[in-house]
Amino acid sequence: MKKWRCTVCGYIHTGDEPPEICPVCGADRSKFVEVTDAPANNLSGSAPEPGKPAAPAAPAAKAVDRVLKDAGTVKGTNTDEMPAPKTLYNTITDLMVKHHLHPIAVHVPNGVVPAVVLFVLLGMLFTSAGLFQAAYYNMIFVVLALPVVLYSGVNEWRKKYNSGKTSIFIAKFISAAVVAVCAVIIVLWFLFHPELIKDPSSMPPVLILLHLVLLLATGIAGFLGGKLVFKD
Repeated sequence: MKKWRCTVCGYIHTGDEPPEICPVCGADRSKFVEVTDAPANNLSGSAPEPGKPAAPAAPAAKAVDRVLKDAGTVKGTNTDEMPAPKTLYNTITDLMVKHHLHPIAVHVPNGVVPAVVLFVLLGMLFTSAGLFQAAYYNMIFVVLALPVVLYSGVNEWRKKYNSGKTSIFIAKFISAAVVAVCAVIIVLWFLFHPELIKDPSSMPPVLILLHLVLLLATGIAGFLGGKLVFKD
């Protein structure tokens, strides 16, 4: 039975043909490549006999190796070749993906937003200015964390998922945008109307709705992120 790998999210499919749509990220079948166990450098298809040196690479193999080598090097003023320079920016963004900055950072809104909504609802129920104030300060923390969350997410999408424009990534971008917009509006609303913190009963329905939309968008973004990570 053949195995096929999605080049966007890494999902492995077993079957004679790749699936029409990747069940994880939504990529179409053209994004799938067959997984083989053949060594990448042995393009002739035959393995050397035990005790004998490997046969010279075929002309086609030499050409491929040369292209791959040239892609990673730059020529100097003489015939010597040296590795292509890597910018500090690329080094930092690669380290962000390697050390999972986005999954770490995204736990801030995923964990704090439900607490904010709970504080607001309990504050309205018990007419507690203290709970409203706690909700406000926690929402400020979410807004301050969002730039790191959003930037690390885009960086991971580009480097880890090859900028795949599939349904799951589109949905994640929309959810992230809704979270950012709702969070900023809520913070500004409380900032310009501090009387709401002192009198929770005067909270307008539209502001309550914004909190609920924020919670829903946060949950959707977290669900889609988990789907990508766990490949289910």
